[in-house]
Amino acid sequence: MKIQESAENYLEAVLMINERKGSVRSIDIANELEFSKPSVSIAMKNLRENGYINVDIDGYITLTDKGREIAERMYERHKYISEMLIKLGVDPKIAVEDACRIEHVISAQTFDAIKKLSADL
Repeated sequence: MKIQESAENYLEAVLMINERKGSVRSIDIANELEFSKPSVSIAMKNLRENGYINVDIDGYITLTDKGREIAERMYERHKYISEMLIKLGVDPKIAVEDACRIEHVISAQTFDAIKKLSADL
């Protein structure tokens, strides 16, 4: 199932924040993505209703298996593409920004080819 790029970004943010802090709340996501708290609340409601996250009574957010699969896929793409662009001489800030856009539009086949190419270098 294809989900919107914004949902992929939210799921990836949950994963990254959880790895860094050990727990995630909506305010953490708002700060990480520089979005308003109401925007994040709406997104979390949609992700919860679609089975991508769970939110406990204290407001802590965890990924479901379905959400984690998407988040890990996006995060892997993000890291790999960022590193590749930096190795090619792209300024690290630009590389990260470009990777954030690229990671959502390339196919699994293209990403696998990029990984294979970079492994061969």
